[in-house]
Order: sequence, then C-alpha cells, then structure tokens
Amino acid sequence: MSKYAGELVLVVKRELFEELGVFEGLRTDGMDAAVERLLDPANHFFMDRAEAEEDPSFKQLIPYCVFRHGDRILHYTRGKAGGESRLHAKISVGVGGHINPVDADSGRTGPEVYHAAVARELEEELELPTNWSQRIIGLLNDDSNPVGRVHLGVVHLIDLESDAVSSKEDALLDLGFSSLHALNGEHYERLETWSAFCVRHLAADPA
Repeated sequence: MSKYAGELVLVVKRELFEELGVFEGLRTDGMDAAVERLLDPANHFFMDRAEAEEDPSFKQLIPYCVFRHGDRILHYTRGKAGGESRLHAKISVGVGGHINPVDADSGRTGPEVYHAAVARELEEELELPTNWSQRIIGLLNDDSNPVGRVHLGVVHLIDLESDAVSSKEDALLDLGFSSLHALNGEHYERLETWSAFCVRHLAADPA
C-alpha cells in the first residue's frame, strides 16, 4: 500500500503553470497576478497524492514559509519523520506542506483554502512568538528532479520580532538561526534545492 494512501492534495494542471510562464528557480516578478490565477478555485482541485507524486502533468501547491529575524534565517534538518523521504537529512529554510481537504472546511474556497493551510501548517509545526508579519515574495520551481517536477512552491517571507521559535515536529531537527552569509557559504551544499534558491535570492536582495 502506498504511504500516501487516501491522502488528497491540492493541485493545478501543469498547463496553467506553463501559461504563467515556465521558469527554474525562484521567480519574483508578477507575483500578484500569478498567485491570483493559482488560487482561483476554477484552476485548482484535490487529487490523490499517490497519483500526483508520479504525474508531472500536475503541480502540487506547497506553501514554503521562510522565517527571518534580523539578518538571520531559521533552518532545520529534515528528519525521517517527514513525509518526503527524498529530502531526508537535507537542510531546509522552508516550513510548510501540502494543502488538504480539511483546509476547505467551513465552506472555504479559493484563497481561503490556501491561507487556512498555511495557518494549519505553522500551528502544527512551530511554536512562534506573538508578533510577526508575512508577505509572498515568489514562486519556486525545479523540474530537474522527481520531487520538483510535481511541486510548485509559494514562498512566504515571515519577519519575526523575536527568535523564540521551537519545533513541534520530530521531522524538524536541529532547529536554529544562522546568518545568510553562513547559509550561502559553509552550509550551502547541504541545502535542499528550494532552500538554496531562497537563500541565494535573499543574500542578493534581502529587502
């Protein structure tokens, strides 16, 4: 039996991604229009995750939240308790996950479903300080490997007023903050691909 048995995840057709403009890495231009298209309920739907993981004609939407305190970025090592075995032992700066039907409870549709998923993932995975702000800064795509071919990331940059962050999940090991300089230098080779894209972008344009 598949480890994803019974799980449904939110997807868009690759055709829509191609209409928005195929890219590799982190795209920051035209975010408002692109996100609006992706979150339009006419353009996304739930499908079986086991099928979605093997079919690159669909892209699973993944909120990817990057936390910053001053000039330091939160990171962790992906443990075996995480759902994606192909990323184990990699360093990640992104917290998030798949969007599931539970996020559509209470009649939520479109963007409401997406933002409910973001709130749920953060509540499940991290203990956060009270005050923080967030904004969407880009989209992530990497068609060079089997994981990337079936996922599309939406990058949220979350600025924290305190670094009092702790993990609620066994999958988030060695949680801590490091400077962008260190992540873009000595730790760079261990970063998962999406995290490398984010670190490279923030090191060049920290605004």
